[in-house]
Amino acid sequence: MSKIRKAKRLRQPNVPSFTGPVAIEPQSLSTAENAPLFDYSHIKRDLTRIGILAGSFIIILVALSFFIR
Repeated sequence: MSKIRKAKRLRQPNVPSFTGPVAIEPQSLSTAENAPLFDYSHIKRDLTRIGILAGSFIIILVALSFFIR
């Protein structure tokens, strides 16, 4: 008998030995542990500034397109 067949024969099935009910831990609603770890307020300000600048540039370009014609 080859080594491969012997190894296949000696394998254990991949079945858990305990199949009883599993206890579910109660989850806390909101605690200090679940609070966000990082403060992104400065990023929000930067994105707002970028949005305002982009919008104003688009409005300026549209207005200039009417005057150039």
